[in-house]
Amino acid sequence: MKRIIALVLAFAACFALFCSCANDPGDFDYIQKKGTMVIGYTLYPPMNYKDEGGELIGFDTEFAKLVCAELGVEPVFQLINWETKETELNAKNLDAIWNGFTVDEDRKQHFAFSTSYITNKQIVVIKKSNADKYKDLASLAGASCAAEKDSAGEKAIKSTPTIKSNTYVGSEKQTDVLMEVKSGTCEFGVVDYIMVKTMFTEGGDYSDLMYVESIELPPEEYAIGFRLGCTETVAKVNAAIEKLAKDGKLSELAAKYELTEQLSDALKN
Repeated sequence: MKRIIALVLAFAACFALFCSCANDPGDFDYIQKKGTMVIGYTLYPPMNYKDEGGELIGFDTEFAKLVCAELGVEPVFQLINWETKETELNAKNLDAIWNGFTVDEDRKQHFAFSTSYITNKQIVVIKKSNADKYKDLASLAGASCAAEKDSAGEKAIKSTPTIKSNTYVGSEKQTDVLMEVKSGTCEFGVVDYIMVKTMFTEGGDYSDLMYVESIELPPEEYAIGFRLGCTETVAKVNAAIEKLAKDGKLSELAAKYELTEQLSDALKN
């Protein structure tokens, strides 16, 4: 009998948790009352990064400030460990993940997403000295590789038959992935095209690296992630995004960070 009671209580607890996740009434009221939206981010240029003076800038940083101004709340940026983002969000230590966050079917089971605003893709980065060695997916078979933990890059590696069994290193940040390749610890890395476009400059720190244009991985979209059930917050944020798009502010911001090509067509002015 005790076992039956324990099972019933456990089921009831799980059902209550499911219901709370399925619907969170007053979710925007919670943000409004405290007057802040706590935003989880990692350092990822050009979305969120520090300028020479140490100030946090970037497309997502400024985008968040614009949306929060429309909502009448202050953005508070919280540097996070990317692996624990869901835990931090569900514990209400964060209100949003706003950091080049890729939407996929698995994540839709764990997060509520805003309107998608950026299109991106994963790319393969190698040393320029290996340009003749790695030209297609077949040539990458068996080569050691790296990607950021729990990232779109990691999922691309694990879902691509040719490379999913390769020796793999999970890095804390995408810039760490570049360093793995640069140092020769890994033969190739899978990272976001948007970041590489910003960081691969002539004479820069990664001038000895290149990405293999002939290797195509699936495209993806960026959106803002919220707790499941936060339907009111998502609706408010989407309305703010739509207004910023109509006012031309999103197009201006995209041009500032050289992301005009990547800005979603529906948001271009």
